[in-house]
Amino acid sequence: MKERERERGGMGKYSAWKSVVPILYDWLANHNLVWPSLSCRWGPLLEQSKHKNRQRLYLSEQTDGSVPNTLVIANCDVVKPKVAAAEHISQFNEEARSPFVKKYKTIIHPGEVNRIRELPQNKNIVATHTDCPQVLIWDMEAQPNRYANLGAAESRADLVLTGHADNAEFALAMCPTEPYVLSGGKDKYVVLWSIHDHISTLSGESTNAAESIVKTADNATLGPRGIFQGHTDTVEDVQFCPTSTQEFCSVGDDSCLILWDARVGTDPTVKVEKAHNADVHCVDWNPHDENFILTGSADYSVCMFDRRKLTSDGVGSPVHKFEEHKAPVLCVQWCPDKPSVFGSSAEDGCVNIWDYEQVGKQMAPNAAPGLFFKHCGHRDKVVDFHWNVYDPWTIVSVSDDVETTSGGGTLQIWRMSDLIYRPRDEVLTELEEFKAHVAGCGPKA
Repeated sequence: MKERERERGGMGKYSAWKSVVPILYDWLANHNLVWPSLSCRWGPLLEQSKHKNRQRLYLSEQTDGSVPNTLVIANCDVVKPKVAAAEHISQFNEEARSPFVKKYKTIIHPGEVNRIRELPQNKNIVATHTDCPQVLIWDMEAQPNRYANLGAAESRADLVLTGHADNAEFALAMCPTEPYVLSGGKDKYVVLWSIHDHISTLSGESTNAAESIVKTADNATLGPRGIFQGHTDTVEDVQFCPTSTQEFCSVGDDSCLILWDARVGTDPTVKVEKAHNADVHCVDWNPHDENFILTGSADYSVCMFDRRKLTSDGVGSPVHKFEEHKAPVLCVQWCPDKPSVFGSSAEDGCVNIWDYEQVGKQMAPNAAPGLFFKHCGHRDKVVDFHWNVYDPWTIVSVSDDVETTSGGGTLQIWRMSDLIYRPRDEVLTELEEFKAHVAGCGPKA
């Protein structure tokens, strides 16, 4: 009975959200997925035109075994701001596929695709995690297109990173400044690789990472630069410092946030023993200000830490604890455009957009401090989302809808109205001009 009530409540929230879509969004595309997707990422920009841009989109298909698991490369037409009409935004069918998303290529993945991360220096190069100790590296353009039929042979990764002693399923990151890869797993390890090491093995000198991966021989593998030990339970997420290849952080089921510096060894430099009151699922490091780190947890909260206020003995409390989600937080990510803004997604089916500069200021009545937008377009847990660096207020998000709808998943691409996040005075001025324009178009006396 309680399950039914919860489902009715969730669908009621979804119906209420759908009725206000034209007001809240500048653009929204809803894409029904036959199979759930556990990860989604923006790839490289392909084309630019007057009303839309074409961009690669990476996502996974987690099947039931009747067909192989796949890593999907799609072409996505991203409509530019203030182009879509309100009636177009509101007219979508939950069970249909969006005309803006078209499958371009399929890779038959050896196991479920639990996490996808693109190399910032070349977004055609992607790393994936599955239920095994290895990290798989793919050149998405060089890989042949495959048909996911039962019994089809698996695609072969361009490079396999070794070093874990047990399955590494979720914790995965790419360095923003160099082709470095970071991973965490059930072995409680954080493992660091440099693709430069693979390049030097091939050619004796460091060249472009993508070129060298294409040239690899069959079954090419690469060992780690370092293995870092300090967690006492599974490592759930990792992230590089935005300005360093040698500094990074990790979180895990031991409730810890750990900071590392490979220049001084493989032991933690700072270990926050109780970052949350439960497992910590996700972490992100602010690309605009290297002092701020976000963590999301099974305790339903997001914490923001200032590393200047943390000490080597683990003393330190969050700058602020953001509480509004009604279920475990699965993903956190800073906005690429505004340093104080970030998003969080959770098993409650929502993606929340926060601004820590608004904490303590007057927001909407009964709103959680810092929360200024709530995306309720998914009907079940939102397992991943990603801000678009080429169109910074556009977000792609995926949900696993099996429990709620007995279906697969939902991929949504959405951009909130800029009236929501622009400076208040600027918005009021624009609305006043709009009011004057409407009044001027009225019937003459």
